[in-house]
Amino acid sequence: MLSEFKAFIARGNVLDLAVGVIIGAAFGKIVSSLTDDVIMPAISTLTGGIDFSQKYVLLGAIPADYKGEMTYAALKAAGVAMLGYGAFITAIINFLILAFAIFLIVRQANKLMPPPAAAPVGPSEVELLAEIRDALKK
Repeated sequence: MLSEFKAFIARGNVLDLAVGVIIGAAFGKIVSSLTDDVIMPAISTLTGGIDFSQKYVLLGAIPADYKGEMTYAALKAAGVAMLGYGAFITAIINFLILAFAIFLIVRQANKLMPPPAAAPVGPSEVELLAEIRDALKK
């Protein structure tokens, strides 16, 4: 069983996949930071100081004994039922940035790849059908 595992791990595509997952996770953290620390504050400034991370709709009652802040994070930690649409908007922006970055990487990689070899030229369908017809006539 150990030798099978070694053979499995030694295959190049498994190692490539592992490297891709690790780099993807790190890249995701970079994009999250870009969104949370650069883009969303800029959008907040442009919209008059709206902090999207604090936009939510209460779905349930706040406990009577709750004395904390009325922020999304504090209410969420207290277990209050909410729709955090601001966090959702931030996640959508995160996704769009990440998807666009991946699109650019794949697009560039496709440009660097050699074009596929042309298919061998052979007789066309019409020529093949004509040959079959002629063979059947004989």
